[in-house]
Amino acid sequence: MSDKKIVQDVDAGEAAIAKAKDFWGKYGKVLSIASIVVILGIGGWYGYKQFFKGPKEAKASEAIFKAEEYYRMDSVSLALNGDGTHPGFLKVIDQYGGTEAGNLACFYAGSCYIKINENEKAIKYLKKFSTSSKAVQARAYKLMGDAYGDLSKFKEAFDYYKKAGHEFEKDQSNSAEYLFMAAYLAQRTLNDTKSATELYKEIKEKYPFTQQANDADNYLAQMGVYTTDK
Repeated sequence: MSDKKIVQDVDAGEAAIAKAKDFWGKYGKVLSIASIVVILGIGGWYGYKQFFKGPKEAKASEAIFKAEEYYRMDSVSLALNGDGTHPGFLKVIDQYGGTEAGNLACFYAGSCYIKINENEKAIKYLKKFSTSSKAVQARAYKLMGDAYGDLSKFKEAFDYYKKAGHEFEKDQSNSAEYLFMAAYLAQRTLNDTKSATELYKEIKEKYPFTQQANDADNYLAQMGVYTTDK
């Protein structure tokens, strides 16, 4: 390499260093603060998961265990309120909100309140519940339909039955049942023959081998859509 080339390289290197120093002089403090914020953010999230969220989830799962047992025994009051030693669903919701167990407790609480005919409370807790499990979410929508129906809020009941029927269509048995409930409510209570007809036909098309599909024929005939002896 020639002396001239070496000098050019050195000059270029020095120029680059000078630019870097100038840039760092202008923005170094800002970049340092930003780096610290990022590091603290990552560290804080890791610490939150490891030392707060993780243990809280474990405690919540342990706390809900007895209430679930009472629920399976159909001991609604104990499931909701606890037995003095073990918390019920309401206390789990209060103490462990934001955890998976706390979320699940909302589903259970809503179901319990329907059983004792406290439907406003049932709706309150079921609305707080959400899950990525489509089957369970569909069940929650169906329970909300039940609660609204018991309150004679039939349009809301219809909407939730229909929503339940469309949530997890792979579950043919339950989806057909939920849609049938919506269709029957539309026909017999809301006098909405258009919606009823559409839903009965949907059941027959999507779930032809279910009991609800067979029943849909009879109700379509009652509405004069067609006769069953075709």
